Amino acid sequence: MSSTPSDLDIARAARIRPIEDIAAAAGINAEALEHYGRYKAKIDPARLDAPAPAGKVVLVSAMSPTPAGEGKSTTTVGLADSLARAGHKVMIALREPSLGPVLGMKGGATGGGYSQVLPMDEINLHFTGDFHAITAANNALMALVDNHIYHGNQLNIDPRRMTFKRVLDMNDRALREVVIGLGGPTQGVPRQDGFDITVASEIMAVFCLATDLADLRSRLGRITFGYTFDRSPVTVADLGVQGALTLLLKEAVKPNLVQTIAGTPALVHGGPFANIAHGCNSLIATQTARRLADIVVTEAGFGADLGAEKFMDIKARTGGLAPSAVVVVATVRALKMQGGVAKNQLTEPNIAALEAGVANLHRHVRNVEKFGVPPVVAINRFSSDSAEELDWLLAWCAAEGVPAAVADVWGRGGGGDGGDELAALVAKTVAGPNNFRHLYALGLPVEDKIRTIAQEIYGADGVDFSVPALKRLADIERNGWGGLPVCMAKTQYSFTDDASRLGAPKGFTIHVRDLLPKTGAGFIVALTGAVMTMPGLPVAPAAMRMDVDGDGNPVGLA
Repeated sequence: MSSTPSDLDIARAARIRPIEDIAAAAGINAEALEHYGRYKAKIDPARLDAPAPAGKVVLVSAMSPTPAGEGKSTTTVGLADSLARAGHKVMIALREPSLGPVLGMKGGATGGGYSQVLPMDEINLHFTGDFHAITAANNALMALVDNHIYHGNQLNIDPRRMTFKRVLDMNDRALREVVIGLGGPTQGVPRQDGFDITVASEIMAVFCLATDLADLRSRLGRITFGYTFDRSPVTVADLGVQGALTLLLKEAVKPNLVQTIAGTPALVHGGPFANIAHGCNSLIATQTARRLADIVVTEAGFGADLGAEKFMDIKARTGGLAPSAVVVVATVRALKMQGGVAKNQLTEPNIAALEAGVANLHRHVRNVEKFGVPPVVAINRFSSDSAEELDWLLAWCAAEGVPAAVADVWGRGGGGDGGDELAALVAKTVAGPNNFRHLYALGLPVEDKIRTIAQEIYGADGVDFSVPALKRLADIERNGWGGLPVCMAKTQYSFTDDASRLGAPKGFTIHVRDLLPKTGAGFIVALTGAVMTMPGLPVAPAAMRMDVDGDGNPVGLA
């Protein structure tokens, strides 16, 4: 039996400080702090006595994820702790975990080892209720829509052309397609419907891209939830319920303040997935952190082909901010898996597999450079990594002209020296020049924006649009939405839309099966391959090992 403590054991043993102490050290005045127990609080940006956003942003991204694990959130926390240890005024900005993955395959999402945000069990479960509020707002909208149809349908909404679904913060494949309104005339109007996971909701995207409460209300009003019988779009403002939805979200939209094991302040707020949504924490939290710190360390979901690209082309564009550095997290284990090694053989040294798999990291690093932002490679160390493998990877990075450091922040974080070398490289990069730019201009036609992402970021030869997608393109232009950026919905496991193709494939086409205008969020979602907006659970969900002990403490929450 292993004597290595679990993430939960480490979190429970950590000394956690009262949240008012963390707030005071971060420069947050008492009037802006709203307590949610002893160790969590919300910040009201309107009451914050702090200057305009000026802190520099460090974006943490990664190579393509594998079942071997990359540790992006762990690296984010460890890097921030190390920057703080070096004397920088630092704040972290992370996404909130979704219950679906926590109970499903992924487990928790608060970092790991001695580089965690606390209280990890509360953050991973219900936290301050933000996701419940977003779920409620989404489903209130659809209840109001179906009620409007039942009571005469003055807006002439076509029930067959509804583009908005109900949501649940759970992986539940049985709810992907449902029929509602059965049971007779008093039960509503029957129609086909379905559920997405909460993190795929447009209300989640609106929540994370709004700049303040007024902007949130305006964006909610612009959401298109369906079409009339003559195919004109119908919005939340047409229904007149944007005020009610804003009311449901008015407390949730305030960023959540927590802390790392080392005491670094962290804002954990919002949580769209990066494979089916834009994959970044709330803009309000990031800008609030920039008011309080000189360096803000944030992360974007999955590999740099997804979350980082969307950070650059959607979030940064919306917020008028520019990252000063991008950290690309890689592991020897994951690179060997990209090189064709099975998961159960990853502990064996294998330079040949490492050399084969590094093509994946190479493409991600070069993609970051296309945005004019300097990349830094963080090699997240695992105990099974051999010195020979680590030296080979460091030498490869040096030959490529990319700064790189080994980070042992899982075992030597929490204020230890495991991330000091990485922090020094990042601090040097942040202080240097960068020429941030977006990948494409908004004036390009939507299909050209999609081709640009597919060819420049994924390495595809081209894009194939289905007949429904081509029809939707025409609708988008007719309705005046062609100037919106694009949010690609694609498998996270591959540069292609086929999850089984690892490494850095060439000679492939991206298949766009449909386009979904998200007029409140302000982007067009391009659905590719077989990507799902409501995930399913694995054969053995993480929930199977979870419990509480006799004192009510969590068990098995990784």
